[in-house]
Amino acid sequence: MSVNKEWPIRWDLLLRYRLIEIISFWEGRLTTNHLIDAFGIGRQQASRDINTYIREFAPDNLAYDTKLKGYKPGAKYRPVFTQGVADEYLQVLATQQELASTFASLQPSISLTEALTPPLRDLRPEVLAPITQAAREKKRVEICYSSLRNPEPEYRMIQPHTVIFNGHRWHVRAFCEQKMIYSDFVLSRISDKPELTLVGENTAEKDEAWQTIVELDICPDPRLNTAQKALIARDYGMTDGVLKISTRGALVAYILQNLRLEEELASTPPEGQQISLQNRATIKKWLFGQD
Repeated sequence: MSVNKEWPIRWDLLLRYRLIEIISFWEGRLTTNHLIDAFGIGRQQASRDINTYIREFAPDNLAYDTKLKGYKPGAKYRPVFTQGVADEYLQVLATQQELASTFASLQPSISLTEALTPPLRDLRPEVLAPITQAAREKKRVEICYSSLRNPEPEYRMIQPHTVIFNGHRWHVRAFCEQKMIYSDFVLSRISDKPELTLVGENTAEKDEAWQTIVELDICPDPRLNTAQKALIARDYGMTDGVLKISTRGALVAYILQNLRLEEELASTPPEGQQISLQNRATIKKWLFGQD
């Protein structure tokens, strides 16, 4: 089944139907609150939208689950208004501008923008849905996981609390019972369907790196001349030559990777480096690797 261009679907309804598919498919649970929060509509309207979507467009896609207190994807689920790819879920979580760009892509003839995105790693709903459910319900979950340090798959018991997209790939922040620390697990390296177990005690509130807010001070590369520094400061919207970025300690390494500031080498020309991390010494403890 695919969307017919002649269907009389209003633009606002089309956006809501797309959200219905994206949330239910990737998170494994859809409630009226998803539509209420995203579009500012009433509960009756949200319920009407879901029922209309099921009745008129996708009878086999959603089924109400009393235990989940929401709708879950049916066994014969087939996307109607979306493609069922991870990019769509990412764009729902992104900024309002990115959302507008996403939905404009339904009518490429009127699109005047082009966005480049890096190749995304494998992300399967059968992995993401139970992970997000475990995070929502504060449950522990057993995964079969491989890492660069241990490429052979091994079973781990983790308690996830937040799913993260770092700009290149998806992770889940979780407490690892094997190593007894909070760590990041690359979702594409989970090889089986995670199995939920009992409620755990290692929540986000106990994750020091997650709860600690760290400030990064970004400035123009000091090797640039005055005019070049002014140009870079304007590029990044710096105030008095400094861009202050507040983030969680657990996310510092990812931000520096995206800014190409993991390390600053003297061999890199200043025109290539362009920016520098002023307070590297004070944030060193947050520069860790993921599992």
